[in-house]
Amino acid sequence: MSSTAPKTAGQQEEEFGVFDDATTYYSSADRHRSKAGGRAGTLDQKGHQERLNRMGISIEPYRRGSHDEFSQTNAQVLVDVDQTIEQLALQEDTDGNMQITIEDTGPKVMALRTATSNGHNRIEIRGTYMLSNLLQELSLAKKHGRSRVIIDNARLAENPVARLRRLIKDHFWAGLTRRIDASSIEIAARDPKDWTDDPRPRIYVPRDCPEQLEYYKKIAADKPGLRLDVVELPKKITQELVRDMNSKPGLLTVDMDKVVDPATGEETLQGVPFVVPGGRFNEFYGWDSYMESLGLLIDGKTELAKGMVRNFCFCIKHYGKILNATRSYYLCRSQPPFLTDMALQTYAAIKHETDAKEFLRIACLAAMKEYFSVWVAEPRYDKATGLSRYRPEGLGVPPETEEGHFVHILTPYAEKHGMNMHDFIDAYNHRRVIEPELDEYFLHDRAVRESGHDTTYRFERCCANLSTVDLNSLLYKYEMDISEIIRTHFNDRLEVPEEWCAGPLTPGMIATSLDWDRRVRRRRIAMNKYLWNEKEGMFFDYDTVNKKQCNYESCTTLWPLWAGVLSTTQATLLVKSALPKFEAFGGLLSGTEKSRGDIGLDRPNRQWDYPYGWAPQQILAWSGLKRYGFQEEAQRLAYKWLFMITKAFVDFNGVVVEKYDVTRPIDPHRVDAEYGNQGLDFKGVATEGFGWVNASYICGLSILSSGHKRALGTLTPYDTYIKAQEMYELKTLAELQ
Repeated sequence: MSSTAPKTAGQQEEEFGVFDDATTYYSSADRHRSKAGGRAGTLDQKGHQERLNRMGISIEPYRRGSHDEFSQTNAQVLVDVDQTIEQLALQEDTDGNMQITIEDTGPKVMALRTATSNGHNRIEIRGTYMLSNLLQELSLAKKHGRSRVIIDNARLAENPVARLRRLIKDHFWAGLTRRIDASSIEIAARDPKDWTDDPRPRIYVPRDCPEQLEYYKKIAADKPGLRLDVVELPKKITQELVRDMNSKPGLLTVDMDKVVDPATGEETLQGVPFVVPGGRFNEFYGWDSYMESLGLLIDGKTELAKGMVRNFCFCIKHYGKILNATRSYYLCRSQPPFLTDMALQTYAAIKHETDAKEFLRIACLAAMKEYFSVWVAEPRYDKATGLSRYRPEGLGVPPETEEGHFVHILTPYAEKHGMNMHDFIDAYNHRRVIEPELDEYFLHDRAVRESGHDTTYRFERCCANLSTVDLNSLLYKYEMDISEIIRTHFNDRLEVPEEWCAGPLTPGMIATSLDWDRRVRRRRIAMNKYLWNEKEGMFFDYDTVNKKQCNYESCTTLWPLWAGVLSTTQATLLVKSALPKFEAFGGLLSGTEKSRGDIGLDRPNRQWDYPYGWAPQQILAWSGLKRYGFQEEAQRLAYKWLFMITKAFVDFNGVVVEKYDVTRPIDPHRVDAEYGNQGLDFKGVATEGFGWVNASYICGLSILSSGHKRALGTLTPYDTYIKAQEMYELKTLAELQ
């Protein structure tokens, strides 16, 4: 064949890659130029018919026989981007939301011109999934500046598991990646939660980061139109300081690298990148980052995972803790601690790098400082039990909530003092009005937010008093991990520099595994004494004020499996007792319906209660079950969760959301609880998914067998898959006899 002969679809696939990422796929003009030669053919049936009508030519609609007869899998369609999007909207998007879903009532078929015939012949794109993929691909093509494209039909018919897997790796992580520096400060330093009279971009810089302070002040000076307010934090951060900063909320800096600006050749700073939970966020978050890092590591994005550990260490060093998120109003509040496991897993991926050991050393020292200064210190540590609580400091009304969020709570107090709402909040925040009952309410409200489980009836007006199963499982894992790191990686001798000292740690002291092994044993004993319920075969939270075990059945009862707290006998009993309570159609429930209680107008649903399921609960349960040898149970739960996500992805235009109703087989992304559901608000194509759900999909696939994955790709429900497997095994046994 000569070099000028048209390439077949197979040759083009080999040359370009059918499943290239969108940037690669839509960036080449040559790729989207017709290879068939001849006239520049028409691109779609509607446009072709309109042009013929203008010419006075009347023809009957094409018969099916006029369609290309070759394999549609290898076909390529030639389309005008804007025109075909318009046609899809008119014909298939019947509810007008720029998504094509199973709820749309269009014909669910569209004939498109083939590239190999230069637009002369046609193939039909059929069904919700392929048509929604077409809309997604055209939306991506338009985003990349293309007006006319050639799309491989195989891309539209792609196995949904492979497609979602590819989108997460090639697009969603990139869509969620941020860094804080000159490239992003104009957007990142603006806070959508800033309800003050003069909202403006503002960034707070720690006292002992002079290079960062100079860097941001230079940005502010060079771009006065930004109105960037650069503020240096005092050395000591108190709850009074944080309260007073609420009138000027701002972004907090994270770690930065020294780099050479290629444009000027001068040394400058560049932000260490991180992944945010969802597309609307720009600040660095707490436990979301751990879950995301698990997916990033599987996807080979080790620099991102490494960067997030570095940013955690920066927060501990300069702000005293891993923050709920890096905004000024979160300075008193932490989140569920996962640093040690995050560091160990990242270290395993980078241990060949020259700075890997130093990376692990800093992470271990940071975790030790956080452990002593936050989790086993007042007010979070309960001396009577030896267990820890979510109990952050703070004064007044949390400022980051939407205006009016606490009106129903505050109104009686404002009326009692004869004040309007604004004046009462100001007086209460600055202690001119003292209301102990309100103090108690906001103590628990802040604790709920620190727990990451905001909100749930499990924690209603009591969270700060509870030694929770989840927090103490995480701290047990901290103790285990720190002991392992010191013993295995530092010859059981880790010197503690002054900058990482807290609690009993003193400058120059040598930390050994022995002390941490003692802490492991003490916490295990305390957890078994106060949190374990032998009769129920489950762990429960313990109320340190009322001195009694709670009875709310939470999926966090499985976290001790992940942490390795249980004996083999306990683990067997826990799995037998807990899984039937929490397992649902789409995976694990956050809590049981019995514990949640009745809901109604006066008692609305909470998003961390029944019937909702969250990615962290699934990921930790799978890992814990595998740790104790329950491989089959882990795979079953992973399959159910991934099936639910995949089915919604196929039926609802590629949607991937923050949380799911795991009891709903048809539309689990529909969540009727406060805060709605992040990830629903997109037009044409989802470009980020949601951080920890993306990670859960990657992690879930990693524990499934090839048979599971094949069944998942055909959208086979778990029960159907298992029955088919059992029948196959029976048939195989019969043949052997």
